Amino acid sequence: MAFALAATPALAEGKKPRLQVENDGGEPVIVQEGKGSFYGDGFHGKKTATGERFDKNKPTAASKELPLGAKATVTNEETGKTTDVTINDRGPHVPGRVIDLSEKAAKDIGLGKEDGVAPVRVEAKPSEQPDPDVKEKLEDKAEKIGAGASGKGARGSGSGK
Repeated sequence: MAFALAATPALAEGKKPRLQVENDGGEPVIVQEGKGSFYGDGFHGKKTATGERFDKNKPTAASKELPLGAKATVTNEETGKTTDVTINDRGPHVPGRVIDLSEKAAKDIGLGKEDGVAPVRVEAKPSEQPDPDVKEKLEDKAEKIGAGASGKGARGSGSGK
């Protein structure tokens, strides 16, 4: 499989942050950059999209783009700190935000309640997925995104969801 390296998108006001595919030693990596935030205390104990109860003390996150059950690495671009999360919910529901983190995940990357949001980079690699179905969904999504990118070798099909 060949994937095009997409340029990092500028985050203009009012524009939805784009997904892009980068190549890491022959493996496609789904990347999204934008604003990251974290769930408020009011969500603790409520059901997530996976059916499990949200636990603010576990490294989980909500994403509209990544499949449920996906493992992703989130980097706070201001602090350089990273954390690994499992996507177990859908969101965020605020324009321009790419991920909502549990309180634990937010603390791991240096995002405090006083900050509210931070510029983040979210990366998901098919090879790091614990479930073969999630791995396949990420590969399909990478192919689909790669097909929309300009550049030699971009191709793809599949829904990614």
